[in-house]
Amino acid sequence: MTTLSSDLCYDILKRLDGATLASASCACASFSSMSKEERLWENVCSSMWPSTNRDDVKKLISQIGGFKKFYSDCFPLIVNKNVSEFTWSDYPEYAEELTEAEYYGDFDEFQSVSPSDFVSIVDIRYKDKTICSKVIWGIPNANGFNGWFSNCPFRIDLFSFSDRGDDNTGGVTLSVADGLPLVTSMERERKDGKLWQELRDGIRLSWIVVNTKAKKAANLSSWSPLGGQRHWPTEKDFLLRFGSILPAKDIIPCQMVECILAMKFQVSEASGIETSLELSELCMQLGDMEGAHVNGRNSLLVLNEALSCDRSKNYNLALESCHLYSKVQSEIKEEKMRYENRLDKLWILGGISVFVTLCRYFM
Repeated sequence: MTTLSSDLCYDILKRLDGATLASASCACASFSSMSKEERLWENVCSSMWPSTNRDDVKKLISQIGGFKKFYSDCFPLIVNKNVSEFTWSDYPEYAEELTEAEYYGDFDEFQSVSPSDFVSIVDIRYKDKTICSKVIWGIPNANGFNGWFSNCPFRIDLFSFSDRGDDNTGGVTLSVADGLPLVTSMERERKDGKLWQELRDGIRLSWIVVNTKAKKAANLSSWSPLGGQRHWPTEKDFLLRFGSILPAKDIIPCQMVECILAMKFQVSEASGIETSLELSELCMQLGDMEGAHVNGRNSLLVLNEALSCDRSKNYNLALESCHLYSKVQSEIKEEKMRYENRLDKLWILGGISVFVTLCRYFM
């Protein structure tokens, strides 16, 4: 290594991806020293997240600690290790006598988190080709703590709001030229599902949330789809679901929530000549164990908490925690239904007993 010039070593390192560059920094002292160069990590980030090429995003990343820190925060995916420990007996019921202050938690803590503190950096790829890059500054339409945002379900729609310094406000389309299979008709697609399978296998989503005040960032997406529905709500719609499991301890009763990133494509043309899909919707919501959407007030606290939770470079662990959450969620719903059925039976038996008692009394 001592015989190689520093320029040649630098030229080698700048061709590496992030994971390989991190490994190379452990190989020798010269690589370790050179790998601290911010330009190397800027190249890595711009290659993986094209949104970071924007001047305003570059300035933001520099303010929160630099590109190396940004990569180490956002490349690993969020892993919630407490999902497997959660059972039906741990799920608390919402007590009717619960006061508003007790339900919403500490107001002082909420006041320390502002919607304007958050920035969303979103990149969509299809078969390693970037098809959409957008940035949203703040939480759109969050007009104040005491307004509708605090108590209404939290939701961010990517294509409903124009970006600062971004002319691309939608119109994202995939075609045969991008690698889509040729579909002769929707009837054929309904039978073989070839277009749906190609879309699921090829699409990738990164949704990074940055807190400018706390100078922290995290990727809330699962990168690859967790599931979806084809031909819903219409036969030309394809709905894909990404997300992660976020901690919500001391924020809401169920202690954890699901970050739901819903992406919808619509078939704009399907013939023997051309097949094209248009990205019509991409949004973020937070849902609890019962499937109810979390309000804006609690969502800000959850997002702030998520920036400090456990992460892993093993994508399978992140996917496993999401699937395990869905399994636990289904078990809780089934157990709750059984519990409610038992209560219904008790009410029916009680009603019959009262009826029989009254009949015998009057006879």
